[in-house]
Amino acid sequence: MRIISGLVLLCSITAANAQQSYLVDWDAAGEEAIRHLVELVRIDTTNPPGNETLVVDYLKAELAKEGIESEVFALEESRANLVARIPGNGTKRPILIMGHTDVVGVQPDKWYADPLSGNREDGFIYGRGTLDDKDNVAAALIVLKLLKRYGVDLERDIIFLAESGEEGTPEVGINFMVENHFDKIDAEYALAEGGQSVIRDGKVSTVGIETTEKMPRRVTLIARGKPGHGSVPTTQNAVTMLANAIAKAGEWQTEVRLNETTRTYFRRLAEISAPDDAWRYLNVENEEESDAIQRHFLETFPYHYSVSRTSVVPTVIDAGFRRNVIPSEARAIIDIRMLPDENVDEFYAKLAAVIDDPRVEIVPEHIYRPAAPPSAIDNEMFQVLENVALRMYPDATVLPIMSTGATDMAQVRARGMQAYGIGPARSVDEINSGYGAHGDNERIEEAAFIGLVQYLWNVVIEISTSQ
Repeated sequence: MRIISGLVLLCSITAANAQQSYLVDWDAAGEEAIRHLVELVRIDTTNPPGNETLVVDYLKAELAKEGIESEVFALEESRANLVARIPGNGTKRPILIMGHTDVVGVQPDKWYADPLSGNREDGFIYGRGTLDDKDNVAAALIVLKLLKRYGVDLERDIIFLAESGEEGTPEVGINFMVENHFDKIDAEYALAEGGQSVIRDGKVSTVGIETTEKMPRRVTLIARGKPGHGSVPTTQNAVTMLANAIAKAGEWQTEVRLNETTRTYFRRLAEISAPDDAWRYLNVENEEESDAIQRHFLETFPYHYSVSRTSVVPTVIDAGFRRNVIPSEARAIIDIRMLPDENVDEFYAKLAAVIDDPRVEIVPEHIYRPAAPPSAIDNEMFQVLENVALRMYPDATVLPIMSTGATDMAQVRARGMQAYGIGPARSVDEINSGYGAHGDNERIEEAAFIGLVQYLWNVVIEISTSQ
């Protein structure tokens, strides 16, 4: 079970100057970080309703113990956000470290233990939020504590934002902060969730840095027909109309299109892959080979299929109320994740043409995350992220990645901030285990969590000091 036992020793290989100047006792700091994560998991911030102020109160108290002041901002009293700042000398613009304090709900009967227990077992920490996103909240907390304890001479302010409402209600969290208190979090670079490092054969083989993400642009399909008795067929059956529309949407092969992030991702991945896979990665944009390559991706590793295009996935069907009644209306939700540069209105028009049935209405969901361009991979921050990763994991390849999900980085990217997602190292088996973010028995390996803390610390030190 302890897939990367001992890996934390490798993580102690830090940036040379930082290592000389700040000799962190990672045994003690790591155990302290784990304690914070366990205590955060035990605070119920399931969204809905959220109650993220409970975590804000905890963070505020812990920061105060170190003499770190913090501010609280709330659209709703029970759903507060916290901002803390370790000041630098102002030579360079600030760094923003983000972590969201709410978590998605659970089905307790699917868990073998209390999902809010923070249970430590066989080298893992179990509980909702261990991977999404209280690990990043705890990591940011301990990094701020260490910066204060060591009196680090910073050239930049380090800002910590613990935001509420990421799991579907950003109006109380990042939207509220960006629209009303952006001066409190304005920074040159942001670090948040979304990255993923992969362990193969006991070693970190790839370090994925999230530089962009797809846009959630869901729609509801509404078919309206003629109601009647189930024993009498009709050409105006709303269920049949909806089923046909869903089939057409779900089978639609949208355009393959790469951006700087995904093009670099596939190129770098090709350099470390077997010949057949490398050929596919280098030919993603080859129109003559595209269909076969995309089919292979879809059948073997759907992530590669998804990052190559705007994805269209039916997820919910709601039709009928009795087995012998033809309903007058049937609905379905289509989860559309658009590429960052997709024209929303034009895409909806294409979807309507694909469905080709005027009896089926397409109702777009309210847009709650803005479109934002990918963050650059040729600036100081990405270079530091890459350099630190390669010092910690010498055998790894650093990959810029596009998230198929959505994060609060979209909002700060839309304001011009360069934002990057990081995450803990996980084995392929662990990634495929079902114990991940939003899954049952969500868990993080203790060594991987400490590695995440160390990575964040090393990046902050390297980009924010002149040591």
